[in-house]
Amino acid sequence: MTRRQILVTNDDGIDADALLPLSAALSAVGDVHVIVPERNWSGASHSITLFRPLRCRPTELRNGHAAYMTDGSPTDCVRLAVLGFLKQKPDLIVSGINRGMNLGDDITYSGTVAAAMEGLLSNIPSIAISIGAFGGDIDYSVAASFATLLARNVFERGFMSDALLNVNVPSLPREKIPGVAVTRLGKRNYQDRLIERLDPYGNPYYWVGGPALSEQADEGTDVEAVRKGMISVTPIRLDLTDHALIESLAAWDWGWTAPVTVSAEG
Repeated sequence: MTRRQILVTNDDGIDADALLPLSAALSAVGDVHVIVPERNWSGASHSITLFRPLRCRPTELRNGHAAYMTDGSPTDCVRLAVLGFLKQKPDLIVSGINRGMNLGDDITYSGTVAAAMEGLLSNIPSIAISIGAFGGDIDYSVAASFATLLARNVFERGFMSDALLNVNVPSLPREKIPGVAVTRLGKRNYQDRLIERLDPYGNPYYWVGGPALSEQADEGTDVEAVRKGMISVTPIRLDLTDHALIESLAAWDWGWTAPVTVSAEG
């Protein structure tokens, strides 16, 4: 039986501590290929490289597992794999494990989720997985184990959908996580600020950002699930159309007449 091909990527870069436990865990269900950015691309969203060549160099993880690192974005990593850099097209994309949750509005900025979106655009089942922790001393074993469980389900159930799975795992021991919740996106409210400073030469530079000041933990949302210490699995579609508004907007008076034909002479 042909082994399944799994692409692991991320937006935290080649130095991310999560790569080793994630790739090791997924090796139980398929052949794991690692293509990741050579630096951190957090917040890169669904950016692609268009106006310069991409470099992709071989390297190794700390356990000797072969990997590749590119100077492109997380989305570029998936595009490389799908468009022929790998000998076989992946059967599954797993993006992560991201340091810090990707909840609610976060997914619009997340390079982790964007890599999974690119897999979905290529008709490949895709998972984005994040953990609720920051720093260098993080136990990724529970999240890696859950990613493997999801991979088994995808392969055994023949999961083909127009949605990716966005997963958020609490940074808790396995026995303290009460279960898994299938959720919808919640809402995180940020109060970003523009901070202006001067460099040693008197030239201004800026920091933009701020913490999430509040979260709407409505029932059934990813925010509520992780507050309860549960693993959240959110199916996300790429169709952003507000279908409920189509009929309403169609009734507007647009004040527009038939198109005017302009001759070549002006």
